Amino acid sequence: MAHAGLFDKKDDPVKVVVPPAGAPLSFADLADKLSPAVVNISSTQKVSQSQSEGMQGMPQFPPGSPFEEFFKEFNRQQGQGGGFPNGNGDEPKDIPMTSLGSGFIVDGTKGLVVTNNHVIKDADEVKVTLSDNTVLDATIVGKDEKTDLAVLKVKTKGHPLTEVSFGNSDTMRVGDWVLAIGNPFGLGGTVTQGIISARKRDISAGPYDDFLQTDASINRGNSGGPMFNLRGEVIGINTAIYSPTGGSVGIGFAIPSNLAKPIVNQLAEFGKTRRGWLGVKIQTVTDEIADGLGLKDVHGALVASVTPGGPAEKGNIKAGDVITEFNGQKLDAMRQLPRIVAETPIGKKVPVSLIRDGKTIATTVVVGELEKAETDGLVEKASGDKDTAPSKGIDLAGLDVTVNNISPLLRETYNIPEDVTGVVVTGVKSSSDAAIKGLTAGDVILEINQEPVKDSAGLKKIVDAVKAEG
Repeated sequence: MAHAGLFDKKDDPVKVVVPPAGAPLSFADLADKLSPAVVNISSTQKVSQSQSEGMQGMPQFPPGSPFEEFFKEFNRQQGQGGGFPNGNGDEPKDIPMTSLGSGFIVDGTKGLVVTNNHVIKDADEVKVTLSDNTVLDATIVGKDEKTDLAVLKVKTKGHPLTEVSFGNSDTMRVGDWVLAIGNPFGLGGTVTQGIISARKRDISAGPYDDFLQTDASINRGNSGGPMFNLRGEVIGINTAIYSPTGGSVGIGFAIPSNLAKPIVNQLAEFGKTRRGWLGVKIQTVTDEIADGLGLKDVHGALVASVTPGGPAEKGNIKAGDVITEFNGQKLDAMRQLPRIVAETPIGKKVPVSLIRDGKTIATTVVVGELEKAETDGLVEKASGDKDTAPSKGIDLAGLDVTVNNISPLLRETYNIPEDVTGVVVTGVKSSSDAAIKGLTAGDVILEINQEPVKDSAGLKKIVDAVKAEG
């Protein structure tokens, strides 16, 4: 007599998931259609020879030295212009530094191209290469560091352009097919496929993090390129990867189209962003905070401080309040609020629901403009948080670097762990030796010249002592 086995079919068989209608056996047709809209981008930043990294480490010799001609020829072969900055060789020349990335055309008539801000940041010259290898000069229409987006414009006369449109990234589900097209490692147009691996990823890249994660191969040079759904709509802009090796390990991140589209429209229309502003500093509602405030569950955004004269203060929002709903949208997590506020039209009167002293309170606020608040210096002037606003900083003469002591605000702005001490870099002059060697705002200097750094004044003292020694 046969006995039913553990893995025998049951009366209720497992439901077989059938691929949706239209799912391709091949992506070839889709790639043929979309590839002409994807472009390669090269940006050039001119750096004087005396600032180039190679020249800083090269020896200099007196006139007539047998080594002088050897090193002059070596510099020419390295593309450094030849000659020494001591007046004995050729005149110093500008040395182009090229950054390769990707982009895509969103308006063929106007010649508008979308890419990442970091692809064209500090560029003196930008060129766009079409899929047929036509090279066009591009101008920067606008750029936004907070979302790492930029809009370029190319002349369309004599060059008919293929455009693509944005889709709805909110409809994408984990497991949906996606296609990525870009310029990895400067090889040229390359197509990769994968699925949506996760949604709403926060990778601490900016205040509005809400990335789509994918296992489609994304490498250096893919930045700014589009991620498509099976309808050929752009549902993401490839921006970052997680990789211990520098190559793709199947963890790539894309800016969702629903976050990118309003920013792109603003950059194209105004040349800058126009974000909504509430005028509060917020923090996560932890289990301990929720318990202390008598909240039934952990959600919303805790108001840490309120900007004097800002929209929140005028709307009767106070430090200690927990904002649970803004403009009809419930806040499940703190990080949702900055994006929702930013996308709200400036000047709009919106309802806000909050919890104060265990009671639910309804109020309204008139949304302000973030960029105007930044210009007016209001963003860092929050009540109850007077010690967090950074000072002007100390300029390290000759190094083209500005540093500050680590304040709570700077620690939050640059995601500096609580156990890290030192001095934070808040400014680096473009084209400087420090910039060439990779120093950027947000870096923390722990020690210099093998001496620990405790504050910016101490750092300046060490630098000045070294300069005095020649």
